[in-house]
Amino acid sequence: MIMEAPDNQGTVYLVDDDPAVRGSVTELLRAHGLTVQAFGDAKSFLAQLSPDTAGCVLIDVRMPELSGLDVQQQIRERGASLPVIIMTGHGDVPMAVRAMKDGALEFVCKPFKSAELVGWVRKALDEDARRRREWATRREIERRIRRLNEGERAVLDALVEGRFNKVIADQLGISISTVEARRRRIRDKLQIDNLSVLIRMMDCYRKTIRPNRQGSVALHHE
Repeated sequence: MIMEAPDNQGTVYLVDDDPAVRGSVTELLRAHGLTVQAFGDAKSFLAQLSPDTAGCVLIDVRMPELSGLDVQQQIRERGASLPVIIMTGHGDVPMAVRAMKDGALEFVCKPFKSAELVGWVRKALDEDARRRREWATRREIERRIRRLNEGERAVLDALVEGRFNKVIADQLGISISTVEARRRRIRDKLQIDNLSVLIRMMDCYRKTIRPNRQGSVALHHE
């Protein structure tokens, strides 16, 4: 069972088939106040992974059955956003470089310095926390946007593009008073006071949208 760290700190998921490495790394990280859950094989970890799993993954690049690269791909395919740190021997550096190209946060060579490893793990946990804050903000903005009807959303899109009321009215074939009324409803539903806040909100929303499988992003009108 995947454990949750106290105070939303995030858990370090250590995956290594070497019991000695698991024991020493677990002891090191716990000595620095970090929550660690260790797995002797990749399948055990993946069996309990969910998109909501918080923390980071510290994994050996070479393991039986599934390598660290395989696990990294599985994490991505399952919709999780856990930062991954690859542990490697000197002969595995090319594989670690490939992992970095595929999105790993960092790789550390065995034997590694304790302070270096702890530093990278803390960086990974901070990165995961940052991503989750962004997604929490995005979900709240999305919740508010879904309150808008089709006409209000059309006005919102035009406002974000910097268009004036008269231009919006001409574009949508409505009166200026209707544009102004929709703007008031947009302010109420999105809980914003001025246009600059609105633009920042939409900019944040669009920056944190994940691409679909074709690599594009869709903003849905309701």
